[in-house]
Amino acid sequence: MIKLKIEHCIYNSVKFYYLFLLILISVSCRPDDEEDAEPPRDYLEQSLDDDQLITQYLKTHYFNYYDFNTTSEDDKEIVIDTITSDNSNLKSLYDFAIQTTVPLISNAGEIIDHKLYHIIVKEGIRTNDRPSIVDSVYLSYKGKLLNGIEFDKKSNPVWFDTANVIRGFRYGLQYFSPGIFFQREDGTVDFDKFGRGLIFMPSGLGYFNSAQTSIPTYSPLIFEISVFTINKSDHDGDGVLSINEDPNKDGNPYNDDTDEDGVINMYDEDDDGDGILTKDELDGNDPDNLPDDSNNDGIPNYLDKNT
Repeated sequence: MIKLKIEHCIYNSVKFYYLFLLILISVSCRPDDEEDAEPPRDYLEQSLDDDQLITQYLKTHYFNYYDFNTTSEDDKEIVIDTITSDNSNLKSLYDFAIQTTVPLISNAGEIIDHKLYHIIVKEGIRTNDRPSIVDSVYLSYKGKLLNGIEFDKKSNPVWFDTANVIRGFRYGLQYFSPGIFFQREDGTVDFDKFGRGLIFMPSGLGYFNSAQTSIPTYSPLIFEISVFTINKSDHDGDGVLSINEDPNKDGNPYNDDTDEDGVINMYDEDDDGDGILTKDELDGNDPDNLPDDSNNDGIPNYLDKNT
């Protein structure tokens, strides 16, 4: 780093000289990351490379599945280790992994399907109450790289709004069931029979080319999670659950903006932009827990700016 300090008044000609010199220095001595910074890698190519790394990892590693054959192993640690010639009889992670695809729009506007893997180590008891991709989840977790380095850990449960987490985490959590809980007289809460498992995601569903403190660029990620309970979210408080703010019915509330005002319905208190709040149009005429449709055109009032 070059630091210049001018302590006395100088004449205009000298000022001009120093200005010229300073410009010359700033142009010729730019940091390498500004001069030679690489453009982001192609999303499709990177997703294929990441999937090859993840599948290789899944096929060459196992977890202690034999320790989770009973319902009394809530506190048992999930341990991942390498398959060797001495334990080649064990099932690999790949034998348990369930693959799904998550679409991602690249910088070029192309839809690139990314492969996401999850393993249910222990099923939670509330199998009909799994979190959606927009709900809040109370969980503990541990995050690791494929080389085993741990980059984050929350042993004590924390609330996460899945709308504000990386995409692989958001879409992976929806496969895990919460448990049950009861509150003691002293105010503490005990959880039981909660879901536990593993999520394996490519870098495109993680941080991609944005390096984090302990995560290099283009890193596939592993998360070990325990899902204790969930809260169905209504982010804008309009009476419509966030997961149902999905008029085009594609299962993704993140691309629905009925009034095209730049605010998706999930965060918009007036979804159709007619000046009447959604909560006041939703079920006001005849409260029957069904959205009103005053002109019977098949579009509920809160999405129809003509009513």
